[in-house]
Amino acid sequence: MNHLINGNGQDARDYSAKPGSSVANGQENQSNTIELTVPGNLAGLRLDQALAQLFPQWSRNRLQGWVEEKRVSIDGLSATCKQKIWGGETVCLIAGQIESDQSHQAEAIPLRIVFEDDHLIIIDKPAGLVVHPGNGNWHGTLLNALLNHAPQLDQVPRAGIVHRLDKDTTGLLVVAKTIEAQFDLVRQLQQRTVKRHYLALALGKIGKDGMVDAPIGRHPVHRTRMAVVPQGKPARTHYRVMEQFSGSTLLHCSLETGRTHQIRVHLLSIGHPLAGDLVYGKAASDPATAIAVTQLPRQALHAWQLGLIHPHSGQTLFWESSLPDDMTDLLQTLRNL
Repeated sequence: MNHLINGNGQDARDYSAKPGSSVANGQENQSNTIELTVPGNLAGLRLDQALAQLFPQWSRNRLQGWVEEKRVSIDGLSATCKQKIWGGETVCLIAGQIESDQSHQAEAIPLRIVFEDDHLIIIDKPAGLVVHPGNGNWHGTLLNALLNHAPQLDQVPRAGIVHRLDKDTTGLLVVAKTIEAQFDLVRQLQQRTVKRHYLALALGKIGKDGMVDAPIGRHPVHRTRMAVVPQGKPARTHYRVMEQFSGSTLLHCSLETGRTHQIRVHLLSIGHPLAGDLVYGKAASDPATAIAVTQLPRQALHAWQLGLIHPHSGQTLFWESSLPDDMTDLLQTLRNL
């Protein structure tokens, strides 16, 4: 069962974003206009560099094109890509029409929707569903399903997707239904007001709670994999022991950052890879555990809880997803060893 809890939360973010009051040439809907104050930590950057950090849902090339099309202004004046940003300026961006990629087509794929309003969709993703087209999975993705469910998402970057789960990871993720909501959620992810908690079955016995603080980047040899590397991006994972078995440990993991494959890479780095992980895993040293884990054809990782500040109402919202049957069955098998 999935649960929704509403509460009053205070938004302590240090930026402002609101719909603009005018639209260039009257060609764009007001909802395509975003106005914000540039934070001081971007001082000294070129405008196009700053925009890439402020609006990561769009590619840098797209943002540069919009600057050239005069869709970006600084303190009410026309802007150029090379001009410097010093912090405190008001940036107004009028997002242009988004041309759908050939793979971004609506497909009638069932979705388990936990919550939906005019601003958000909360999805409980099953194993096997790819979130975004690419790498040989150009159709049959969550993005294709979202475009069928809400066709207006074809005008929101990445159909409103603001964070991802791996193909074989189950559980909760949030989708924005408007550009404004997506912008707000991206900022929340950066400022860590989005709370993501996972249940993970790690191989080996982990005796106490802990934290992994190690940078993650592309593997220096296997470029399709991630690894802990000195030049990687900062990444931090907290874990708490939930239950111990003879050759494995059920963990509650929470993320401060959202790097690709973060939990999988961090647990591998401390010698306790996820059970069933075909990319970062290994065989369990305990023979009975090794046999039991073969019943799970994927990594034992479930996005269990999701919390965020609603981008329109300002309420603190929280959802929880029950453990899927395959992980439930595996845990019961491990308890009986």
